[in-house]
Amino acid sequence: MAAFAQQFAGDGVDARYAGYFALFNQQKFYEAHDILEDLWLPDRHGANGNFYKGLIQLAGAFVHLQKNRLRPSAALFKLAAANLEKYPPLHEKLNLAAVLQLITGWLWRLEKDEFTINPLTNALVPQLALQR
Repeated sequence: MAAFAQQFAGDGVDARYAGYFALFNQQKFYEAHDILEDLWLPDRHGANGNFYKGLIQLAGAFVHLQKNRLRPSAALFKLAAANLEKYPPLHEKLNLAAVLQLITGWLWRLEKDEFTINPLTNALVPQLALQR
C-alpha cells in the first residue's frame, strides 16, 4: 500500500491521506477507504483515530451507494458524522463543516425518498478537497 500511495505524495500531508481524496474524487470509494485504512490501523486509538475512521466510513457509505445498498449507506453516513463532529471545523487541512454538510445532504436525499431512489448518479457525485 505504501508504494501505491507514493503517487499521491505532496501537499505536505501523508501520501495515504492525500490519496484518499484523489481516489474519493475519482469515485474509487473502496480504494479511498483502503488507502486511508492503512494510515488509520496502526494509530486507530491516537488523536486522529476517530477522524480517519469517520472519513473511512464516509467512503464506505458511497461504496454502499455504488452497490445500491441504501440503508447501510445511510447508517455509515451517520457513523461518519458522529466521528467527524468530534473535531474542529478545520482539521488536518479539511473543512469538516463542509464535509458534515455534504453528509447531511446525502442523508436527506436518501431519506426524502424513503430509501427507494439511489441519489448517486453521474450528474451528482461527491467531491472533497483539502485546504491549501
